[in-house]
Amino acid sequence: MNTNLIRDVIIVGGGTSGWMTAAALARTLQGQYNIRLVESDEIGIVGVGEATIPMIQRFNHVLGIDENDFLRETQGTFKLGIEFVNWGKLGDRYMHGFGTIGQDTYTVRFDQYWQKYNQQGKVAKLEEYSITRMAAKANKFMPANREVENSPLNQIAHAYHFDASLYAKYLRKYAEKLGVIRTEGKITRVVQRDTDGFVTGLVLEDGTTIDGDLFIDCSGFRGLLIEQTLHTGYEDWTHYLPCDRAIAVPCESAPTLLPYTRSTAHKAGWQWRIPLQHRIGNGHVFCSQFISEDEATACLLANLDGKPLADPRLIKFTTGMRKQAWNKNVVAIGLAGGFLEPLESTSIHLIQTAIARLIQFFPSREFSQIDIKEYNRQSRFEFERIRDFVILHYKLNQRDDADFWKNCAAMAVPDSLTHKMEMYRASGRLLRVDDELFAEVGWLQVFEGQNMPVEGYHALVDLQTEVDTLEYLESVRDVIKKCVNVMPDHAAYIAKHCAAPRS
Repeated sequence: MNTNLIRDVIIVGGGTSGWMTAAALARTLQGQYNIRLVESDEIGIVGVGEATIPMIQRFNHVLGIDENDFLRETQGTFKLGIEFVNWGKLGDRYMHGFGTIGQDTYTVRFDQYWQKYNQQGKVAKLEEYSITRMAAKANKFMPANREVENSPLNQIAHAYHFDASLYAKYLRKYAEKLGVIRTEGKITRVVQRDTDGFVTGLVLEDGTTIDGDLFIDCSGFRGLLIEQTLHTGYEDWTHYLPCDRAIAVPCESAPTLLPYTRSTAHKAGWQWRIPLQHRIGNGHVFCSQFISEDEATACLLANLDGKPLADPRLIKFTTGMRKQAWNKNVVAIGLAGGFLEPLESTSIHLIQTAIARLIQFFPSREFSQIDIKEYNRQSRFEFERIRDFVILHYKLNQRDDADFWKNCAAMAVPDSLTHKMEMYRASGRLLRVDDELFAEVGWLQVFEGQNMPVEGYHALVDLQTEVDTLEYLESVRDVIKKCVNVMPDHAAYIAKHCAAPRS
């Protein structure tokens, strides 16, 4: 028997991050390790992360979760993208749709051919070359049909909207079936080893001591282990992303069940709208320097689709990340590791990738510092690149109606983002570095949707004649239109396959 293996994995905190971690580790470690999750019913969870991006499908697939069962249990709906309202100028609307745009056929990417003739006013809007955007606009949905080759129906990419608290409950059942032990209790003291400061145990309010080898901090913003115990430090990004508050409230459903998230920019922040089967999740993310909490709440309540179903709840945050996601024998996952506002629905994805990285670098009792350093390097790269993408939305605004937006447009941004903007402005070039989360198609839609001017295009586009290129572009647009026409209504698809029971 290998005595170098750790035996006891302790997860501190439940919620989405805690139970995603417990479920994934239980599935991966196959009963060879003791996994315990400690949480207190007295301590609330944030629980507003109800919108996702397509990679959540991979997480559920690894766990062997049936999509329809999962959506039924979490009152979930399908998501084809995010609509942005008022983010360029007041009155502007565009969508960041999932999946591909167009069909690559010639020497360079599809969007470069579109760029040339868009600059000449000879082509349709970018959205008309995206099946997810056009389906979303028509309130249509179906999953990708893998049996249809060379068709946009094969390229439909989707994610989900769901009740995060129900997802946590769903995963708790899953994890406990695989042997995860849940301990109810409030942690009053953390025990550390004198020699190196490693965490060795937790003392609960009733005096119970829980010992462990590896501790995973899913305790939310407070970071009970990573910060309160190990004093790891936090990198504040408020100078790039100044919003520091959110008001959240659910409301009654609207007549039409939309297959996309909506983000509407207001005078000092933005409002999310997440449609579930039985309600709509809403929130107003804002900067307290430019608007009061009362004003922000009033703005949110004035822009709901229906009657509020609960009292508005205030959430305070500081955008940024821990200086180390893994410190000693503690790994911070979820809000304990950092926070990026949910503008592009990345919160649950960051939990997912942190778990995957932990499995990749799963430690022995030696806790290799080289592995920990690489884990932290990858975590930082991921956070910073998502940060840049979120900053882009603020930086590219042309709003002249409010000081908040003027300040955002004028602010200095990271060099990594400046470089991407300069490349796009010069020739519409899109760069993806080291498999960063958002691919070229995502950057393209935000650049174009928020009116970023483009001065040129890829030189090799001119290898094709204008007649051939315009015919090619029109054929792609026409096929997408025909595909959307045969897709079912989003609400009808849910009613047939995954309707949640009415309570």
